[in-house]
Amino acid sequence: MKIHGLQKMTLLDFPGHVACTVFLGGCDFRCPFCHNYELIDGTAQPVSDDAELLSFLEKRRGLLDGVAFTGGEPCLHKDLPELMNKIRALGFGVKLDTNGGHPALLREMLDAGLVDYVAMDIKNSPEKYAVTCGLESVDLTPVCESVDILMRGDTDYEFRTTVVKEFHEEEDFGKIGEWIRGAKRYFLQRFTDRDSVPFGNLHAPSEDEMRKFAQIASFYVPGTQLRGID
Repeated sequence: MKIHGLQKMTLLDFPGHVACTVFLGGCDFRCPFCHNYELIDGTAQPVSDDAELLSFLEKRRGLLDGVAFTGGEPCLHKDLPELMNKIRALGFGVKLDTNGGHPALLREMLDAGLVDYVAMDIKNSPEKYAVTCGLESVDLTPVCESVDILMRGDTDYEFRTTVVKEFHEEEDFGKIGEWIRGAKRYFLQRFTDRDSVPFGNLHAPSEDEMRKFAQIASFYVPGTQLRGID
């Protein structure tokens, strides 16, 4: 498997763990606000492969205790469970970031006990999902199935939404809340512009707007929190 990026240590990406973050290329969405678009459009070249990653982890046993997979969309890589199994054999926990579009692989990995924590994106309310993903249309059936898998399963998880002023408004968080009603936890995080974001002229909501959005969602998901805002 080709590895497109490696953050050698993080205290933020995998709750409760000192981890490294592994970036995998490719995605089936084209979100205009994506921070890692170079992983999606193919401009980012691989930096290593799975054998080199395992060698790196062998040397970090005792220093790291977790590996977070992100992208791109990691679940596009059908050999991901095999790699996760090797990582777990070294004694590391595993976290997965996903857009929820591949429920069969998600279920396979969870049923096999390969993942300790899942962070799944909820891009927007169902009616605005396609435009938020940068696509003409999106079949939400797989995404809804992934939501159901997580909410009914035993694996720890969170749902999260990157909030962009041009894509989100108050009514969206009522609809999202109804969709994931009773979820364990739901994070709202403000969009931050970077050079790698493919579409210009996007903006973050104000802190007051973010608090209002969280208040609306918390009616349905009491565990709603703001990430990066006190």
